[in-house]
Amino acid sequence: MNFHIMTLFPEMIMGSLSSSITGRASAKGYISFNAVNIRDYSTDKHHKVDDYTYGGGAGMLMQAQPIYDCYKSIEKDILDKGGKRPRVVYVTPQGSVFNQKMAQELAQEEDLVFLCGHYEGVDERVLEEIVTDYVSIGDYVLTGGELPAMVMIDAISRLVPGVLNNDESAMTESFNNNLLEYPQYSRPEEWMGKKVPAILLSGDHKKVDEWRLEKSIERTKERRPDLYEIWLAENPPKPEKKKRRKKKPVEIIESAETVTEDSNKEQIEDK
Repeated sequence: MNFHIMTLFPEMIMGSLSSSITGRASAKGYISFNAVNIRDYSTDKHHKVDDYTYGGGAGMLMQAQPIYDCYKSIEKDILDKGGKRPRVVYVTPQGSVFNQKMAQELAQEEDLVFLCGHYEGVDERVLEEIVTDYVSIGDYVLTGGELPAMVMIDAISRLVPGVLNNDESAMTESFNNNLLEYPQYSRPEEWMGKKVPAILLSGDHKKVDEWRLEKSIERTKERRPDLYEIWLAENPPKPEKKKRRKKKPVEIIESAETVTEDSNKEQIEDK
């Protein structure tokens, strides 16, 4: 998977993503990063990419043309290699809030382009021209879009096959199936008087899985009731089966009636 990041600070992007898991995955060819400096596409001799906003107001605005030319260069490179027109993610507080489901969706793409804004934002006209997805990582404001872009790239990268040594770990972590991850333990078996739950030492994998699911549900209900409500709606409790009353066998009832009738006849004859 290929990540293309339009930014004013390419060294910030590459310095971070080139280390740890994403760095190793890039070295092995599972993912790639291409941080493109928007200033390189400025027609101003000082490589200026911002200007005052029409209508007044505080701060400067990123201009449309350098961003557009930067994007078209990336798009051409992708198309020349046989790819399709990529999705362009604009990192903005005004976008949909990023979550694991969105990460899974974006991980299916072959190429993703991220636009990192600065100053008071970006000229609306270029956003209308190139952006396909408006995404936020939370309800707060940062100095630029680089950090949010890296957060999303990290989350998406982990879902690309081969990036994690154990692909199963991506499917058992928090937010899988809208549940938080269950508690986990390692050696020693006892630490500061706290013991590892006995069920995890039992070797019974079925019971361990049941315990982990139970703890995930408990933890989600306690710490993220919003997620718990979503999980509960998707996994409603099964209705309890009503206990059926046992019916007396017909033969027994009939025999009881016969005995009663015979008894009544004998009483009449005696009289």
